[in-house]
Amino acid sequence: MGTTTARAAQPAEVKKGPGAPPPGAGRGGAARRKRSMGVQNTAGWLFSTPFLVLFTVFMAFPILATLLMSFTDFGLRNVTRPWEANFIGFENYTELFGDEKFLKSLFNTAYFVVVGVPLTIALGLVVAVLLNNGIDRARTFFRVGFYAPVVTTIVAVAVVWRFVLDPSDGLVAGLFSEVGLTAPDFLGSETLAMPSMIAMAVWRNVGTVMVLFIAGLQAIPTEVREAARLDGAGVWQEFRGITVPLLRPTLLYATVITTIGYLNVFEEPFVMTQGGPSDSTLTVSLNMYREGFNFFHMGYASAMAYVLFVVIMGITVLQLRLLKDNTK
Repeated sequence: MGTTTARAAQPAEVKKGPGAPPPGAGRGGAARRKRSMGVQNTAGWLFSTPFLVLFTVFMAFPILATLLMSFTDFGLRNVTRPWEANFIGFENYTELFGDEKFLKSLFNTAYFVVVGVPLTIALGLVVAVLLNNGIDRARTFFRVGFYAPVVTTIVAVAVVWRFVLDPSDGLVAGLFSEVGLTAPDFLGSETLAMPSMIAMAVWRNVGTVMVLFIAGLQAIPTEVREAARLDGAGVWQEFRGITVPLLRPTLLYATVITTIGYLNVFEEPFVMTQGGPSDSTLTVSLNMYREGFNFFHMGYASAMAYVLFVVIMGITVLQLRLLKDNTK
């Protein structure tokens, strides 16, 4: 009886073998894993520090400073003494909507977006479909050709288009003279200046949309197309019933980024027309630049920037809701 009790009280022997964990491996392994995760986290923060510093100094701080300036009368005199700027509340924002020049620039920007975005998306889709299915020879050449304006600087593009649209010696003027007509002054006309700017913007940006749509077209399974053709679907039926629905995510992305880019349009009017004639090509971004860096009304320009930001955010959210529901 006593012998049995003594034997039971003895601790069980730990089995030793090739697969058995070493003594203390549980606690030691957990500690090592914890130390390893700590080292990895520290290394991650160290690698992220340069980006965080640059983002804070050149992005986060200017964004916050611009928001604060929009509620002040910050001007040239406050560049060296920013603490002397007067807080004026929402006066800059209320003054904006009574400013005829700002309202004119807002209308011009809306005109640029409403006409330019559908043209860019439609033309980009047509070119992408042709290059993906309709053209077999020199396909790479055409892709490079359509994408070349995207990587070309706006100064070079502006020089080319100013020459093309020149009313006396331009390429278009030469075509008009061949049929006995006089070419209009496209960039000097209040009626034709903005359509000319839109044409240049569409020509310059259609390559980006084309690349996005080509990627989307190549992601569509060939089995789906083949099944539709076996069911007797024609080219238009296949495009409308298969291609467009399956391209909705790509269409959403292309529409959003194109709209944001066109709402921020600045280079085209700045280089081509300087907002003229008679402010017919003056956009919100160009107007903001003038107020901030020509007239040094920094607070007023900051308020203009945040109004544009709210417009961009509102339109983007609306596009996401309208197009995202159809992608489910």
